[in-house]
Amino acid sequence: MSTDNTQTFPEGAGNGDARTAASGPAASGIQDIAFATGHYSFDLAHLAEKQGIDVNKYYIGIGQEKMSLPAEDEDIVTMGAAAAQRIIDRNGTDGIRTLLFATESGIDQSKSAGVYVHGLLDLPREVRTIETKMACYGGIGALQMALGIVARNPEEKVLVIAADVARYDLETSGEPTQGAAAVAFLVQADPDILAIEPAQGVYTLDVQDFWRPNYRNTALVDGKFSVGAYLDALVGAWHDYRAHGGVDFDDIDWFCYHQPFTKMAVKAHVRLTEEAGTPLEKADAAAARFRPSPQNPDPSRQIPGVITADYPGQQHVRPDQRVAYDRTPPFGGPHDGIWADCTGVVYPQPVRTENMVHSLEHGAVWIAYDPAKVGPDGVERLRGKVQNRPYTMMSPYPGMDRPISVQSWGHQLKVDSPDDPRIDQFTTALRQNPNGVYPEVGGACQAYPGAFDTQNPPPFDPSPAPPDAVRMDGRGANAGPMGSGQ
Repeated sequence: MSTDNTQTFPEGAGNGDARTAASGPAASGIQDIAFATGHYSFDLAHLAEKQGIDVNKYYIGIGQEKMSLPAEDEDIVTMGAAAAQRIIDRNGTDGIRTLLFATESGIDQSKSAGVYVHGLLDLPREVRTIETKMACYGGIGALQMALGIVARNPEEKVLVIAADVARYDLETSGEPTQGAAAVAFLVQADPDILAIEPAQGVYTLDVQDFWRPNYRNTALVDGKFSVGAYLDALVGAWHDYRAHGGVDFDDIDWFCYHQPFTKMAVKAHVRLTEEAGTPLEKADAAAARFRPSPQNPDPSRQIPGVITADYPGQQHVRPDQRVAYDRTPPFGGPHDGIWADCTGVVYPQPVRTENMVHSLEHGAVWIAYDPAKVGPDGVERLRGKVQNRPYTMMSPYPGMDRPISVQSWGHQLKVDSPDDPRIDQFTTALRQNPNGVYPEVGGACQAYPGAFDTQNPPPFDPSPAPPDAVRMDGRGANAGPMGSGQ
């Protein structure tokens, strides 16, 4: 929610000191957490259009698609109270004797914004209420204070709220990184969500990368300088952390970074790996966040431009039937009973769509390109993403509305350049994703012997689907002998 990074470092619990998440029981930590944002959001495509620039400067360059906007009757107090109310509803107020409100968007120079929240939540009078301020670090500073309070008296609990409305002048580098949100968390002994170990690293340096004087409603920021300050502080905090008992880099399973804009986490982690002696390529760091896991089953939802749809599986048609697909290219729906070979095959000619769609049902990713819009050099760059790579395939697809379209079952991304990083992100997120995003987990990709000739596959039919084509709901399907369970 802000872009001053003079005290911003990776932490097991958030955006301040360097710290690891405890693997076993610890004295205190986060028991519960809740979030709130403004009621409105603004797609950065509108800002790009207004400024006459390519929207991918935002979608890809800083990794953001939308910004949160507060309504006229919303501010840090209402958002903070909305987040905290969820904590109170689930946990009650017993044991809460401190409310810490962290913000760099203060509404009063003397009275803590937390006092207003105290009243809105109808908290007991026997609750001390304090506001903390430090751009990017106020929330973690409040967490550190809360840990100290709980360590002194494990019977006490601390309600921490961090809320901000980030505003920047029009036509400045900070304009697309504006936003409004709040987080509330309950700190106590023996927490359920996150136990925080005592080792920590800290760093402070007075630099003029970001500030908001009293006479201004919007902050001043030197974006490039601020990124450098963030990285310098990250390195400083890391070395201090290691000097005060912190574990080795390789012993940390997860890193959590403060993000004034989404791509900052990539820059930070690349820099930290260099400092820790395990350098990571920027592309590898960028792709890591798109690897599926139980906690993040469908990372493609983080990729700007991906569209999704729900399609039932195992609706098969005969080789002589067409399907009236609802998308071009399709990425789900009825399909031939025989799948196309998807063992990293680069088809030189367009292939029958109904066979290609069946491969998506098995967890493959299909890169389609319009040969009239992608030249030979672009085709070669796309080939490098597919050739000999299991559960991928590539083919020409004439007549598309964009040069390149990438499909998996129920997912599609259309881009203009073979160098668009979202292609690799999409493939990382969805190729053989084991979390139920495609119907037939474990389905084969090698061509069924005697049923599909990889060297001479069924040809693509560019004509409109005829009146008797199978509908998307499966009406008219009449599968052949391979029509089920494949």
